[in-house]
Amino acid sequence: MDATPAAHLVGRVSAVLRALSTVNEAGAGTAVLAKATSLPRPTVHRLLVSLAEEGFVDRDRRSGHWFLGPELYLLGGVAGTRYDITRHARESVHRLATLTGESAFFSARRGDETVCLLREEGDFPIRSFVLYEGARFPLGVVSAGLAVLSFLDDAEIDAHLTGRDLVGQWGQAHAPDAVRERIRQTRTDGYAVNPGLVVEGSWGMAAAVFDHAGQPAWALTLTGVETRFRPERRPELGALLLREAHTLGRVLTSGVETQRRPLRDARRGN
Repeated sequence: MDATPAAHLVGRVSAVLRALSTVNEAGAGTAVLAKATSLPRPTVHRLLVSLAEEGFVDRDRRSGHWFLGPELYLLGGVAGTRYDITRHARESVHRLATLTGESAFFSARRGDETVCLLREEGDFPIRSFVLYEGARFPLGVVSAGLAVLSFLDDAEIDAHLTGRDLVGQWGQAHAPDAVRERIRQTRTDGYAVNPGLVVEGSWGMAAAVFDHAGQPAWALTLTGVETRFRPERRPELGALLLREAHTLGRVLTSGVETQRRPLRDARRGN
């Protein structure tokens, strides 16, 4: 069945807002957003103008760049009372950065992508800048996406690798067979390793964090230069990631149950 016009419009609006979220610090012009969303430029412009009228995006008159708008900030603040899990993850990210000296991150799965929500720098002076808050990558790209993808069921992995072209944007190292081999290794080790496949010399390691249903919903990541991820150090970093992922998973899943009880109680009239 074809999507309804309303659903089609919502999908286009969502694509524009997501694209804008990845460049919100500097903003982006209409042409850049059109390219990022694969939508016609006039369509993107019309959507942006309509969104601006409602306060969902804002435009800098001098540069012409678009930014996420104040209405999204207000809505996000309200939604955060239910969905903001970064307050729980911040301690784990801080411990990883402090103990290792590397950049540490927390990412969440959103459909077939991971979105970076938190970043904290360690004290090692040379850093990787592949990940940043708001960065989105398909599952199977960067270590966070590989960690999440690896612990999905095989049917879901097959659907992702056959339904999305990772090679076109990320290179032959992301061909299905190559990704499957990294999945196999991740399942063996418990943590994922990205040996500079996105940016040469920039390595990453990640561990999946599981939700109350046992699904990989988030990931903790360490990134840095290749010399900091030599074979003899990787097991140590992997153990730290797995420990923090396990600890954070328990906190997050207990938080889910805590949030649900008041709702159930309210339904009972208590």
